[in-house]
Amino acid sequence: MTDKVTADVLRIKKPIMEEKLIVSKNFKLLTYALIAIGVISFALGFIFDAKRTWANYLLNNYYFISIAIGAAFFGAIQYISQSGWSAMFKRIPEAMSAYIPFAGVFFLIMYFGMHSIFEWTHEEVVQNDHLLQYKSPYLNVPFFFARVVIFFFVWTIMSRLLRKISLQEDEFGGIKYFEKSEFYSKIFIFIIAITFSAFAVDMLMSLEPHWYSTLFAGKSFIAAFLHASSIITLIVILLARSGKIKDLNQSHLHDFTRYIFMTSIVWGYFNFAEYALIWYGNIPEETMWFAHRSYGTFKILFFVNIVLNWLVPFLVLMPRKSSRSKMIILPVIIVLIIGQYTELYYIIWPATVHEAKFGLLEIGTFLGYVGLFSLVVSNYLAKASLVPKNHPYLQESIHHHF
Repeated sequence: MTDKVTADVLRIKKPIMEEKLIVSKNFKLLTYALIAIGVISFALGFIFDAKRTWANYLLNNYYFISIAIGAAFFGAIQYISQSGWSAMFKRIPEAMSAYIPFAGVFFLIMYFGMHSIFEWTHEEVVQNDHLLQYKSPYLNVPFFFARVVIFFFVWTIMSRLLRKISLQEDEFGGIKYFEKSEFYSKIFIFIIAITFSAFAVDMLMSLEPHWYSTLFAGKSFIAAFLHASSIITLIVILLARSGKIKDLNQSHLHDFTRYIFMTSIVWGYFNFAEYALIWYGNIPEETMWFAHRSYGTFKILFFVNIVLNWLVPFLVLMPRKSSRSKMIILPVIIVLIIGQYTELYYIIWPATVHEAKFGLLEIGTFLGYVGLFSLVVSNYLAKASLVPKNHPYLQESIHHHF
């Protein structure tokens, strides 16, 4: 009897999950409905307020590509750090990074709205501005889109390469595929860090081309990693609740929330450092950015941004008990989803729309992108085994307890 119990305890536990995710018809219909809402919102927006609509277009495109890039970075970090706990969940960041080529197409379409949102695209403005003339070798439309094409080409190739190796590992097994993924991930993280930081400068900081901040690019990259980590955690929890992944435990949740907790602190530090340095230096070229946002609703959003993206996750996820509870983690993730939108709104609207407008246009366009992103991610999750079959750290992930 004792031998039998011992054998049961020592028996290698296999992951309890479905072979592949089956996307329900109702879920697909929901995503199609959300996409339709987004399309209708854009169509009506271009009729009644084209400038504001293009601002929404930029905000939502940047919002979801930052999540996709952050997810790709998250997956690469797991390989480099040889994290055993996360092996069971690696399909989620892989599926999220599949959104990258779709976002690339949307950013190319933005060519038709450049004059509505970027000051430096107006020749008459550049001709009368010595600083913009000095920056024109970099800030010009052909080179701008050349960079966009290069960035998205590199991101797509690298993310698909890691996905391909991951599926080969499923099929053939063996440590060599993990080692290949680790090798390419070491290259990928540097490429992501450099290119996405430059991308953030192009898409966001150049909205006000007279302003510059040496910390803005780093802050934007950290924000992408922060919010990607929160969305990955959200998807994992939703899959576990629906019975698709049954081995999720409190130790996994604790590790997921450590990423959210850590990056929110780093994000808060970058924001404080940026503001403190500009305030202390008191240089007009730097302070004007905050001056434009120091009145009315924008002034309130400055503090709301800090509360949502730093204070709430910092205070709520600090206790060990709360960082292991789905009931507490889910509201924090919702706060961060709103926080990411708030930060981008705070950056984009004063530079483009010039007043705090928020209504059905903003809600409709955001829902449209939520629908599209959800459809892409769910379809990619359905293309392969939801949990990797031959990952060398799979058993460690299943038995992860502390």
